[in-house]
Amino acid sequence: MNAFEREVKTLSFSNEGLDRGVVEESMYPWDKTVAAWDAQGLKTGFLDKVHFATLPTDNLYAYNAPYEPWENYYNTMMTEPVFEHESHFAFDPVKRICFRIPFISFDEEIREETDSYVIKRDRDGWIRKYPKGKGLVEDIRPVVTDEEDWEKLKAHVQEQIRIHLTPEHMHQAFDKYAEGCKRGDYVVRLRLQGFFWCPRDLFGIEDHLYAYYDYPEVLKDIARFQLDIYKEQLDGILKILTPSLVFFEEDFSGKNGPMISPELFDEFVVPCYQEIIPFLKERGVANVFLDTDGDFTLMVPNILKAGLDGVLPVDVNAGVDIVEVRKQFPTLKFFGGFDKLAIIEGKDAIEAEIKRLEPVIRQGGCIICTDHQAAPHTPLENYRYYVQRLHEVMCECCLLYTSDAADEL
Repeated sequence: MNAFEREVKTLSFSNEGLDRGVVEESMYPWDKTVAAWDAQGLKTGFLDKVHFATLPTDNLYAYNAPYEPWENYYNTMMTEPVFEHESHFAFDPVKRICFRIPFISFDEEIREETDSYVIKRDRDGWIRKYPKGKGLVEDIRPVVTDEEDWEKLKAHVQEQIRIHLTPEHMHQAFDKYAEGCKRGDYVVRLRLQGFFWCPRDLFGIEDHLYAYYDYPEVLKDIARFQLDIYKEQLDGILKILTPSLVFFEEDFSGKNGPMISPELFDEFVVPCYQEIIPFLKERGVANVFLDTDGDFTLMVPNILKAGLDGVLPVDVNAGVDIVEVRKQFPTLKFFGGFDKLAIIEGKDAIEAEIKRLEPVIRQGGCIICTDHQAAPHTPLENYRYYVQRLHEVMCECCLLYTSDAADEL
């Protein structure tokens, strides 16, 4: 059984032909955690290659060395560093890739400078005020405030697509993973920005929510723009390689629940997924997940209506319990759900967390891992024990999938 087949089978609800369940992490490692573990003797070289975002316009991670502008969009900057890092823990092999629409593509431009601050247009088109010395960055103006702004931005992005998103650059980014993906030496996981996330980046959090009432047609046009670009670009990317899993970043929930109502989600977001998911599945993608922190449980019926297979990373510390959610929604898949804070506490807490999650593992349709990045004060020894126990449990429990496992929930 190769890596692709094993992950797909682990995320199914059957153990037929499954030799063992996969052990993977949902998220990139946190640089502060890696630094702490390096001090405890890990020494993966991860931080020699990449750095974590420090500015609003940075990628989540980027090379320490110089790179070409198109690499921001056909993005494989984290692919090898994370792959090598995870190999030290014997995780199942995953190559993480990313595609970004080139919204972050402006030249920086200083608008005003004094002895105490600088006001500039950033790479994402926002105007911000940066203090010289201590202080917080102040957002002055987002890149989109109305329909006119959106039309200007759309024209700008179309020109960036013409310049940077060429077939040559696409092949340069992804060809190197084609054969290994085809053989099943590893799975490829593709990360995309979702249809709630993207306009939030353009309007800002508060103005984005008002825009559902003030500029609904602009939001629908942004979604249409995303869909058209995704279809054009992903058609090419998926001819090169086939991700086992695609996930869309949304982060529409906080600890107290969603930031968008189910009704608005159905009107503005669900149709986008109902269009893009069949497109992906027709090209061989096995699972399409939604990425949101916080408590998403109110939105599960809408998530399923959208055609999404599952949710990650299932934020335990926002009160989400996959055992309880599975009782109500037995077809929803999970990637995550293990309380990362239990790892800090040590072996007894890890064992208790495994015991809590075992009925869901036995049902299938899940890859159990941390509910977000391990925290910097997580002892390396504890994290190694957590990974070791996941390997043991995914061997034991995935071979014990039972049709009546739901009765144990």
